[in-house]
Amino acid sequence: MVHTNGKRQAPATTPKAREEQVIAAAYDLAADQILKGTASSQVLTHFLKAGSERDRLERIRIEQENELIKVKISSIESQKKVEAMYLEALNAMKTYSGRGDTDEEDL
Repeated sequence: MVHTNGKRQAPATTPKAREEQVIAAAYDLAADQILKGTASSQVLTHFLKAGSERDRLERIRIEQENELIKVKISSIESQKKVEAMYLEALNAMKTYSGRGDTDEEDL
């Protein structure tokens, strides 16, 4: 693949890398068109929206939501570990008190 700046770029080895290459080429082409004054109204509108304060705030909001989801996942995993530790402690206390591992007494 030849990049718009004339340098040859190695072919992508994964679909994601290929997508990133194509996106980079599209951005390069759009930038070139904007600088030359030949960009379509759709290209100009896209970059005007992308550069707006509203779009910037939307990206920040999405990033923060993603961080919140990660924290929630971590909290749930931590809670599961604590619950497992409590179960282990309860089972150990049953063993120490002479009740053993039988669940029949719990019925």
